[in-house]
Amino acid sequence: MSARDRADAVYDTLLSRAGERWVQPRKERTARILAFLDDPQRTYRVVHITGTNGKTSTARMIETLLRAHGLRTGLFTSPHLERFTERIMIDGEPIEDAAFADAWDEIEPFVEIVDAELQAAGEELLTFFELLTVLAFVAVADAPVDVLVLEVGMGGEWDSTNTADGDVAVFTPIDLDHADRLGDTIAKIATVKSGIIKEGAAVVSAQQPPEAAEVLRRVAGEKDATIAFEGDEFGLTEQKLAVGGQLISIRGLAGEYLEEYLPQYGAHQGHNAALAIAAVESLIGGGQQRIAPDIISEALQGATSPGRLQLLGIAPTVIVDAAHNPHGAAALAQAMDDSFDFDEWGVVLGVLADKDAAGIVAKLAPAAAHVFATAPESDRASDADTIADLVEAAGQRVTVHQTLAEAADAAREWAASSDRRAVVIAGSVVLAGEAITLAEEEDWKSGWRA
Repeated sequence: MSARDRADAVYDTLLSRAGERWVQPRKERTARILAFLDDPQRTYRVVHITGTNGKTSTARMIETLLRAHGLRTGLFTSPHLERFTERIMIDGEPIEDAAFADAWDEIEPFVEIVDAELQAAGEELLTFFELLTVLAFVAVADAPVDVLVLEVGMGGEWDSTNTADGDVAVFTPIDLDHADRLGDTIAKIATVKSGIIKEGAAVVSAQQPPEAAEVLRRVAGEKDATIAFEGDEFGLTEQKLAVGGQLISIRGLAGEYLEEYLPQYGAHQGHNAALAIAAVESLIGGGQQRIAPDIISEALQGATSPGRLQLLGIAPTVIVDAAHNPHGAAALAQAMDDSFDFDEWGVVLGVLADKDAAGIVAKLAPAAAHVFATAPESDRASDADTIADLVEAAGQRVTVHQTLAEAADAAREWAASSDRRAVVIAGSVVLAGEAITLAEEEDWKSGWRA
């Protein structure tokens, strides 16, 4: 069996478990299987990241900055856009199929033991995400790495990733999301997320609503952790549009970084970069050591964030952005206005049923001249007609398309009729992954061909 076939077989085994959306407040079972494996998550330093939006982009920037320092890195994020190996990165590359399968071979004997314990106790067996977390911890220990940049699956306190102890706890902006699991107020959500703050850790946070900031300060105090907020101790001081991205100036914890090139669009990516820099300053030098100019330039210039304001096509311009909740949709709408020079946008929109479709439409529809409603390829998708009804209720022009291919075709044809039009595909990480694959298959960067 080839390495790819072995890895695919492991992933199929994981998919047979309770799904990624199945979440129970428990991390003890993940800790149990890790104990059998001699706690691989304690063999490297950890930067742990939570928040509502911007987690993956910030995590990728942190990883790139650490790698530019000459450190060997691991990166664990979710979900993936095209292939599951993207979730576990070693030194900036998706984990090799053989390494993924080998890690499972190490874990599998202990899965049976813990499953039997759970069954005897009348509990759910180990889930997809619990096992993927364990597999990631083992794989990056085997690599081995110096630092793991670790994104939570959901929340923080009881997330399976919280079996690792973060040297640095990073908080991106906190907003209402997953209210059924995390709580119906920002303070409640912040309380769950604050669970990643460990004794004596360094905490860095984006600007937060007052009720979230209050929670983070309190918990940091209880854990004897230092805490630094964007806008107070560090921050983005200037942004200028540049070809293919922006020039940013940042006041870090340990020094200033002036007019650095970031090849990404959107004001929020500049803020993500400021947060990433503060996190790395905290890990290396305890917030007292400025990052060397050549390292900061190399890292920021090499920063990528697939599926986040990513350019997929030209003539017409086509951008993809996951924007799977109202906070993300608002950031996208702002970027469409601030970072691009177009008169009209066509928005290809597909949303999963467990997301706040009305909230996403409320933020995005006003920025659209035409919405092309569709559905991601998922059994959790809202159907295209439901999305269209929301858009119509918002008073915007909308057409319905049963597949992304049909919607993208119609949107690109619409935009190609004027050089002042562009297209953005948004609303779901699943849809973003489909769009990236479709753009490559149809070569959207060669322009529209009727």
